[in-house]
Amino acid sequence: MSDLFTTPAALTDKPNPAEPLAARMRPRSIGEVAGQQHILAEGKLLRRAIESDRFTSLIFYGPPGTGKTTLASVIARTTGSRFESLNGVESNVAEIRAKIDQARTWRELRGETTILFIDEIHRFNKAQQDVLLPHIERGVVRFIGATTHNPYFHVNSPLVSRSQIFQLEPVPVDDVVSVLKRAIADEERGLGLIKIEAVPEALHHLAEKSDGDVRKALTALELAILTTPEDDGWVKLTLEVAEESIQRKAVVYDTDGDAHYDTASAFIKSIRGSDPDAALYWLAKMLHAGEDPRFISRRLVISASEDIGLADSNALRVAMDAHQALEFVGMPEGRIPLAHATVYLATSPKSNTAYMALSRAMTDVESGRTLAVPPHLRTKTRKKLAAASGETEENMRYLYSHDYEGAYVPQAYLPEGRVYYQAGEQGLEKRIKERLDFWRSQMGEQK
Repeated sequence: MSDLFTTPAALTDKPNPAEPLAARMRPRSIGEVAGQQHILAEGKLLRRAIESDRFTSLIFYGPPGTGKTTLASVIARTTGSRFESLNGVESNVAEIRAKIDQARTWRELRGETTILFIDEIHRFNKAQQDVLLPHIERGVVRFIGATTHNPYFHVNSPLVSRSQIFQLEPVPVDDVVSVLKRAIADEERGLGLIKIEAVPEALHHLAEKSDGDVRKALTALELAILTTPEDDGWVKLTLEVAEESIQRKAVVYDTDGDAHYDTASAFIKSIRGSDPDAALYWLAKMLHAGEDPRFISRRLVISASEDIGLADSNALRVAMDAHQALEFVGMPEGRIPLAHATVYLATSPKSNTAYMALSRAMTDVESGRTLAVPPHLRTKTRKKLAAASGETEENMRYLYSHDYEGAYVPQAYLPEGRVYYQAGEQGLEKRIKERLDFWRSQMGEQK
């Protein structure tokens, strides 16, 4: 813990050789931050706010290794602020209050501002988050939070409402490669004192397999360089060495976070878009990451009715069969019926007419006047009551469809003749449209 006579470790310029390469290469200025040009490019809101020192509270969210902690420390350097940090997993209310008391002392005695950075802010409970609020409002500290979860769902609303939210994206491959090259060349913080011969394919592999995580790429680079024997005074970073150092890529996937919902969304949208290859990829990603296969099968059942619908009603049966087969055989073989259903749905004709028709009817029910059941459709008991109230026999006469040719007779089933279902012309629904058009024409002639 820093005091009035020490500088927080995060802001010291002298690198600690005992630290991992990823820590030593942490950016010190906005220009060194990899990626994030959508929020840090010249003229962007966050960059303007940092350079003009006009911000109060910020929350950064995004996948691991995208620079949330780094950006917080860069902001502290750029604005000349003290930097204090806490972790949402390890810290408690007492530690929060201690940091705030320190910040108040620094402000009163030396007029300096303190940035209080809280990593994994979503791990704080409501009481811990509420402790911060009055001190943020009074300007005792400037708060920066970091989370891998969407703050609109996982951080208390009062804290979100007092903060500007910025989403960090996985760092592009080319930007990760640039960081790796800088680490190899940097003699002060990086590996520049070692003679390294790195083939471009090796650096590209490290960057690509890091999945946008700069920390992961730097860790793999350090492992590769420090464990590879010298050859004639040089360490040769080949593609084979790079593959060994990063090993199998860990899929970024949190079962209750953005990656979970984004991947499921991509899966369903690929089915809706009739792209079986994309749908299979997202299915494979979810299975590889350990997603509950029943969650996937439920999504398939929903998609079968929402997106394929009446264009191929057999899709719902295929989805339900896949769900039941999964329950029957279990995993890993259960992935096979899931793939079967995924391809079937993705390659089926599409129609959402039944779903949209229900939405229109629901809107009328929820926002309009409730329609009374026509007298001729009521139960016998209700008809007797209607007759006692003066309703005519003709208005109460129900026509039994099966008594007529084609099992159809023109008859009103809604008092206002509303139309919700508009049949499409995809797949088998085209035949439904033909029948419905005929029936509706008969109703029109009756009128």
